[in-house]
Amino acid sequence: MTNNVLILGANGRFGRAAYKAFNDAGWDVTALVRPGKTHSGKVIEADASDPTALSDAAKGFDVIVNALNPPYHKWAELLPVLTTSVIAAARTSGATVLIPGNVYNYSTNPPALLSADTPQTATDGKGALRVEMERSFRDAPNVRTIVLRGGDFIEAEKTGNWFDSQITNKVNKGVITYPGPTDQIHAWAYLPDMARAAVQLCEIRDTLPRFADIPFGGFALTGNELIAAVEGATDKALKVKTVPWSIMSAIGLFSPIVREVVAMRYLWNKPHQLDGSALNTLLPDFKPTPLKVALQQALHS
Repeated sequence: MTNNVLILGANGRFGRAAYKAFNDAGWDVTALVRPGKTHSGKVIEADASDPTALSDAAKGFDVIVNALNPPYHKWAELLPVLTTSVIAAARTSGATVLIPGNVYNYSTNPPALLSADTPQTATDGKGALRVEMERSFRDAPNVRTIVLRGGDFIEAEKTGNWFDSQITNKVNKGVITYPGPTDQIHAWAYLPDMARAAVQLCEIRDTLPRFADIPFGGFALTGNELIAAVEGATDKALKVKTVPWSIMSAIGLFSPIVREVVAMRYLWNKPHQLDGSALNTLLPDFKPTPLKVALQQALHS
């Protein structure tokens, strides 16, 4: 019997990658889109912020991928509403919820190695909102949830993330831009790999705890290691520049989105990586894409 999955946020970064990964694995995949919006695959139209509408749309699905990601400056307004709606849909349908997690939960001074047992100490800003969101799923009776927690995305498509819009956007001109100290480890997730891991976890969902927090190890690289890897993938010697944070801070006075981006600057100054040992135990046959191949696919897309 074919498993079926409903992808919320299917036009976003993780949602798009998840749609492809589930489809490639033979699942019956449906994208939920707002009325009037489109998607290249099979769709259901519904307002994800409406618990009744989403619950009706989710009936009959085995898994709901909650890849909804409001603009940074609207998280406080929209994240609690969407969380309530997704929990209602999961409770009605009996579907397992898969959430792409991040490292915001660990405050502005995260430990160097992050695992499922690391205390989530964020008390304000976007970190606190993520902590509260995950707590809502953890505390929801009769709702099964998988949080697959990854670092910054490296993608095979250009979507305006840090890697393609800031760090490597001038590689063709011989320049690479790094946002922080180049001797600090930073957590990266190659998005196609993370999406494949999500599919494989959903395929063993009945063996997992009701709430499973699973870090995706991905690539743990210092700035210097990333720069060297990009040089190796492009066969170019690159001039290293830094992000003009002072200019961005000034722009942030007038732009809520840029202001929220600047607020996350600490992640480039604090060494951190995700402990992938739990995922390795759960998925011993999972084969990650080699770094050089991932970078070549991302840079040549």
